Formats: sequence, C-alpha cells, structure tokens
Amino acid sequence: MHRSVEIIKQPRLRLIESVSNLSTEQLNKVPEGFNNNIIWNLAHMVAAQQGVCYRRSGLDLVVAETFFDSYKPGTKPEQFVDADEITAIKEQLISTLDKFETDIDKGIFSNYTQVVTRYGVELRNIDDAISFLPFHDGLHIGYVMALRRLL
Repeated sequence: MHRSVEIIKQPRLRLIESVSNLSTEQLNKVPEGFNNNIIWNLAHMVAAQQGVCYRRSGLDLVVAETFFDSYKPGTKPEQFVDADEITAIKEQLISTLDKFETDIDKGIFSNYTQVVTRYGVELRNIDDAISFLPFHDGLHIGYVMALRRLL
C-alpha cells in the first residue's frame, strides 16, 4: 500500500466507525446554523477526491456522474439519503481509495490540469493532489465531529 493513500484511508476508516451507531435520520439531520449533514460530508469527501484526482487528470470518474454532481464542491444536501445509499457511501469512502491506489500504480494520472483550490493551494500534479487530500478530508472530519455533538 502506498503510504500516502494509507494516510488518507486510516482516518476514513475511523470516521466510518465513529458514525456507525448513528441512525439514518441522524446522518441526514442538518442542524440549525449548518448547511449540510454528516452523510453529505462523507459523500463529499469521495466526490472531492474524484474531482481533484480523476477529473483534473481528464479521466473518467470511478463513481457515477450523478453521485459526483450531488456531492461535488458547492453542493448541499438536496434529498434524504436512505440506508442503502448510506451503506454505499461508506463503502465508496474506501473502495475509491483502493481503485485510486491501483490507478496510481498504472501511472494514469499523467495529464493533470493545474488548479488553485479555494484554500489557495496550487495543485500542479497528482502528487500535489494526494498531498492535499488529508487536509481536505480533515476539514470535513472536523465538521462531522461538530455535527455529531449537536445530535
């Protein structure tokens, strides 16, 4: 396993564990003062990784385009996420990283289009994108922790 992918995967595994005892309703709850919920944050982490790695490299997404469009940056929860979709989102948090690791080994991320993120970080290549992901995930894990306290 690539060390950089492991650094992304381990916090995601702990995040899944930390929300495993929450109900479907709790995962979907948008508390006062917030514009998203716990399950949106988990799904957004998947979508953001897909966008910053695959889309920026001119590659097809591993997830469905409709999933990506629902959870990409700039979105918010638009509908109730049922138990089956919650299970799928939790699985995708890990399965997309497993696929990503395989794709890194294949060397398919060679055509990267540079971008400056909304946080002022310039991503020039896939290595920059990989370095950015733990920061991004960490922000959303922090939101999940805050949302959990309000349940």
